Amino acid sequence: MKGSQIILDHIGEREAAALMVDGKLSDFLIDGDAPRPGTIYRAIADRPVKGQGGMFLRTPDGNVFLRQVKGLSPGQPLLVQVTGYAEEGKAIPVTQKLLFKSRYAIVTPEAPGLNISRSIRDDDLRDTLLGIAHEVMDGEEMGLIMRSSCAEADPEEIAEDIVAMVDMARAVMADAEGGMEKLTEGDGPHVEAWREWVEPAEIVSEPGGFETHGVLDALEDVKGARVPLEGGAYAFVEPTRALVAVDVNTGGDTSPAAGAKANFALARALPAALRVRGLGGQITLDLAPMAKKDRRGFEGALRAAFKADSVDTVLAGWTPLGHYELQRKRARVAVRGLI
Repeated sequence: MKGSQIILDHIGEREAAALMVDGKLSDFLIDGDAPRPGTIYRAIADRPVKGQGGMFLRTPDGNVFLRQVKGLSPGQPLLVQVTGYAEEGKAIPVTQKLLFKSRYAIVTPEAPGLNISRSIRDDDLRDTLLGIAHEVMDGEEMGLIMRSSCAEADPEEIAEDIVAMVDMARAVMADAEGGMEKLTEGDGPHVEAWREWVEPAEIVSEPGGFETHGVLDALEDVKGARVPLEGGAYAFVEPTRALVAVDVNTGGDTSPAAGAKANFALARALPAALRVRGLGGQITLDLAPMAKKDRRGFEGALRAAFKADSVDTVLAGWTPLGHYELQRKRARVAVRGLI
């Protein structure tokens, strides 16, 4: 099936959303049991963690962990936002740098200034968007980032979106004093899909859409570790307690260039393989054998692939044993065990 589809459905009682591109699962979101990223708390400082420069905070949903703490005393209330999912047995990560995200805008209370996505390069359009931003944010001390989705949007919709986010930000920022409390809930998969998947697509929201549009079949493959690659090569993507291990194999190709071909194919396929599995943290690539002269080209292919990915990923580089390491934000629920 050609084209893109956004399918909104449930798996059991869990809300979920799937992005299918040309009949293949390109992205997948599902609710977990932990607080959603984006959730904002009025938390209470509890106890510092010596040697890590952080502090545990108390919230209605349990302890959370804030890094890089300065001038914070136990018992003090503060506003924090959930940034991702925690490793098993660890506290939920939070930040004091609150972001209020919607489809067209991100309001940044602690970072003033008006900014437009760098992917919007048309000067006339940038001037138009900047005019909208100045009009809506006139006299406002909070900052604004206008997202790439503004390029194809109606100016009135953009302005309404900004106003809604500014109103929410004002209300939350004015509620900093008091006991611990959940002030906002992070977006669920259906709202996040609307917010982040902005390319033209058919929207399917009828119950049972996952079954009728091939999502359930695609998820069966995601449960396994094997990822088919171009040219008959394949990889295994396997989460362990410490890291995500990726092993690349050339398949039946025994030519001198087989290793490089398989590794470059892995570079192109890896972002989607991690997205649909909800995997993050430390990722180690055990690549197929290839000449050292091909390493720069492989890094370029990897960088290009992750540039279009929605989850922050740091390309850390090569290890002495010839593995390649990445560090990826835990922005998704790990699918294994939920489906």
